[in-house]
Amino acid sequence: MKAKKLFLCALLFMVSMIAKAQLPSVQLKTLEGKTINTAKINNDGKPFIISFFATWCKPCNRELSAIHEVYADWQEETGVKVYIVSIDQAQNINKVKPLVDGEGWEYEVLLDPNGDFRRAMGVQTIPHVFIIDGKGKIAESRSGYTDGSEEHLIEKVRELLKAKK
Repeated sequence: MKAKKLFLCALLFMVSMIAKAQLPSVQLKTLEGKTINTAKINNDGKPFIISFFATWCKPCNRELSAIHEVYADWQEETGVKVYIVSIDQAQNINKVKPLVDGEGWEYEVLLDPNGDFRRAMGVQTIPHVFIIDGKGKIAESRSGYTDGSEEHLIEKVRELLKAKK
């Protein structure tokens, strides 16, 4: 029983540390080939969302398509920005741009073919979404997708904006 309590305390501590964590510094490329330092990703002081996905991941694509349907409204209301991070390996990286273009996704796209950013963020399964507050701290993290769960993302963004005022 004592070991279980100790484990739960350690788990709560780790979760609280993750919730306060800053983004790690990893060099990624955009679809245009520009290098971006992930520690510098921002949205001019407003919250933003980072979603890890792969071209072959059906739940990832469903989630990103569901967000796409309401993204313009979200941006107009809150100014939120969505960054999507492809974890497709080098041999599949050429499939990312056609997928993004074909779906009409207007997200900032980053490529993580070696999985460096994925590992640094502790992402085990995809889709995995992080909500980052306006100061660059991780406010929330979740993996998996069920239809409609994208609504929770905008609710959290609204909550962060209210707390900022």
